Amino acid sequence: MSDYDVKLVNDNMQEFYVSFSGPEDTPFAGGEWKIHVELPEQYPYRSPSIGFMNKIFHPNIDELSGSVCLDVINQTWSPMFDLLNIFESFLPQLLRYPNPTDPLNGEAAAMMMRDTAAYETKVRDYVQRYASKKALAEKEAKDDSDDEISCDDDDISSMSSYDDDEIMGEMSS
Repeated sequence: MSDYDVKLVNDNMQEFYVSFSGPEDTPFAGGEWKIHVELPEQYPYRSPSIGFMNKIFHPNIDELSGSVCLDVINQTWSPMFDLLNIFESFLPQLLRYPNPTDPLNGEAAAMMMRDTAAYETKVRDYVQRYASKKALAEKEAKDDSDDEISCDDDDISSMSSYDDDEIMGEMSS
């Protein structure tokens, strides 16, 4: 694959965006996927936090938050892995071989298991609406014309960075 673009957030080497193309011969082909990456201070001993920024219809990716359900990132991370593994192997394989038996997106998983053709049609629709060159150019033009930073929930996912203590504090309030 090795065709990706990296943009730092505020010149910070621990937070950046990586864009890569969907694997050929999959419903995700033709899509340009933008991933938000945050490296913890303990990296490479702790896994990076990654999330899709543009909407994607996939059983193992939360459509709203962009969170990824991938054991190798979430549970079995090893310092032997690096970011190249994520972008050249793990994520392309996840797009190529979704696992509907361990879903974050139940609708996508159910559709994939019941009606593969309908699932692939919906994936291609999402690619056109949220990840095609045309959709990304329109989004960029819209962002450039906005005076304030805004987020259109239909175009981009948001990643939360709350930790458990913050969430529990809000729940008990």
